[in-house]
Amino acid sequence: MFLSSLLSSYHDRIEVDGKKYYLYEDVWTDYAKSSHATTFLYVALALAVVLIAIGVFVKLKKPDSFAAFVKTAAVIAVSFAITVIITMLSLGFEKISEKGLWKEQMIELVPPLVLAATIVLGIIASYVASLFDKKAFKITLIVCLSVIAAALIATVVCLIVYYSRAIDGDGYYNDYVTDWETGEHLDNKVNQLVLYLSAAALIAVAVAAAFVVDRKNKTPFDSRCIAFAGITIALSFALSYIKFWEMPQGGSITLASLLPVMLFAYIYGPKKGLLAGFVYGILQAVQDAYIIHPAQFLLDYPIAFAMIAFAGVFANVKALDKVPQVKFALGAVLAGALRFFSHVLSGVFAFSAYAIDSGATNYWVYSLAYNSFVFVDLVLVVVVGAILFSSKAFNSKLNSFKKVKVQATAAAETSAQLTVTDEAAANEPLNKSL
Repeated sequence: MFLSSLLSSYHDRIEVDGKKYYLYEDVWTDYAKSSHATTFLYVALALAVVLIAIGVFVKLKKPDSFAAFVKTAAVIAVSFAITVIITMLSLGFEKISEKGLWKEQMIELVPPLVLAATIVLGIIASYVASLFDKKAFKITLIVCLSVIAAALIATVVCLIVYYSRAIDGDGYYNDYVTDWETGEHLDNKVNQLVLYLSAAALIAVAVAAAFVVDRKNKTPFDSRCIAFAGITIALSFALSYIKFWEMPQGGSITLASLLPVMLFAYIYGPKKGLLAGFVYGILQAVQDAYIIHPAQFLLDYPIAFAMIAFAGVFANVKALDKVPQVKFALGAVLAGALRFFSHVLSGVFAFSAYAIDSGATNYWVYSLAYNSFVFVDLVLVVVVGAILFSSKAFNSKLNSFKKVKVQATAAAETSAQLTVTDEAAANEPLNKSL
């Protein structure tokens, strides 16, 4: 009865000011998203159990076929991820359409969507170009990065316009906090200057730290790296739709959704991990985003998730080679703490209205408490990661990735040395004649 009434509400619409709206659209879309998320959760768990069982069997009985099985399992996992992404994104867009928000909030909703699409197309174009020659790849990469940078700037500009039109002085998100006894304006709910400074400082510190920690990593940014980044980002994005708990003002506890991108950072290092996390953060902004300010958008999405890169900080610590679980756990905790810090800054300086509504007198305490869900989500990632890193087969496959990295780095260094030697040899007759 309940299900039939929900389904009927999808067809029943009312007309207001010449526009038709679905009745109970929140009930319908929320039910559909919740139902699909639950289904995908059970399917994901069942799929993981089946693939692990088959993998163990193949490893024991036909070890020569294990590499082929891993590729097949990856294709199955990515196909499942794409199915989840398309289904849940479609439902999200349907909710926006049902509520008639496309025209009202176009300047807020469309720019992040266009930016995400630009990034995805850029990754695809760069990967295709990398299959040909280095020159074509380099040119394509420069063009794609330039277009993505332009799209990011355009997104920030659009969000500045949106903030000035819809948020600034709206009486809720951004208004003066008043002392009810004296009537004095104490401060503004949204502290724009601190938001911009916080975003800029975190970007500068994260980039500098990643380059310092990962300075010895000379792994090439090739087709293999791009493909692996694309796969892990897609898996993380799909898993982020499978939620155990969703916070009222954004944020959720998911099925270890950060794990795939953390594994990428662990294998390829913090520098490349920053880029993967940044892309993943942009995609998160497309999924039920809470955006009121451009700097808050940066802190809660691309910057916060770029911090996932630091999951790879301890990957090359030789003292921990015998306990890879500890390597990963330490990096994951560091990455989670940095992500948490970025969310806290956003909460204090952009969403103090929520703290006031809850009766909290200290914005920091409220933001720290609210964003603590990050650590619950992190516990799931660490537990699943520890299980994976306890597997000899998994570590063996991980080491094969690292061997390819070492070989690629050695090949690049050898090529550079040969180039220098050839140039010296070519200049030798000229030096003798002089």
